[in-house]
Amino acid sequence: MSIDWAALGQVFGVTLAVTVGIVGLFTVGIVGTSRKPQPEGAAVAVAAPGAGARAGAVAAFALCAAAVAYGIFLIVAA
Repeated sequence: MSIDWAALGQVFGVTLAVTVGIVGLFTVGIVGTSRKPQPEGAAVAVAAPGAGARAGAVAAFALCAAAVAYGIFLIVAA
């Protein structure tokens, strides 16, 4: 029995890249939906994220969901 180290290295590299990418996308989504800090002495109203930030966050969450759905498809299809 022998181990194909090149194939194992490829699997490790792709897994690492996809994991970091999905975590990065999810982080972008969280940051896009978070509230902006207000300067001291500002009005009581809460500063909501802008429309562009919210749209980017929704797109990031949609890409995360698509990646998870594709992974589940790959597992179930086999």
